This record gives sequence, structure tokens and C-alpha cells, in this order.
Amino acid sequence: ILGKHGEAAVPHLEAVAGLLSDGVFIVRAAACEALGKHGEAAEPHLGAIAERLADERWDIRVMACGILGKHGEAAVPHLEAVAGLLSDSDYRVRAAACEALGKH
Repeated sequence: ILGKHGEAAVPHLEAVAGLLSDGVFIVRAAACEALGKHGEAAEPHLGAIAERLADERWDIRVMACGILGKHGEAAVPHLEAVAGLLSDSDYRVRAAACEALGKH
């Protein structure tokens, strides 16, 4: 829901970022999705998003790659971690890592 409310949701992104480490994967996925829809406003949270590159769930790792791939220079400090996923056990994660790196 927050992802659909643009600027009105920006003050709540800190709380959303806190949910990236929630114990329930669907909550982590929703937090990734919401942050991914906020462009530059989400950049202060790229470190927390990058931590999801090590998530136990392949779909969360894919989402994190996608978000980092959209953030240009702001995501550069996290590209080494993205590159580490080129050898992930899941082909979807490897593909997402390739796509993210291809955008830089």
C-alpha cells in the first residue's frame, strides 16, 4: 500500500526498511517492494536492501538485486555483493544479479 502513495509515504520508509529483517518472508518481500517503488527516497536504505542479498529466500534475493540495479551510483558500494550472487545456487538469482550488474 505504501508503494502506491508516493511522497505521502516517504516519512514512513524508515519503518518499512526496518521490516526488511522481519522473520516472516512475506513481510520482507512487501518491504522490498515498497522501497523499490520509491526511487531516490529509498536510497538511504540501500544498505539494508543489500543485506537481503543474503536472504534465505531466492525471491527476496532477486528483489534486492532488482532494486539495487535501479539505483545507479548510489548502489555502487553494494555491487560487489551483487556480483557474489553470480554463483548463487538458484538460477533466478544468478539471472537477477546479471541484470543488476548490466545496469551499471
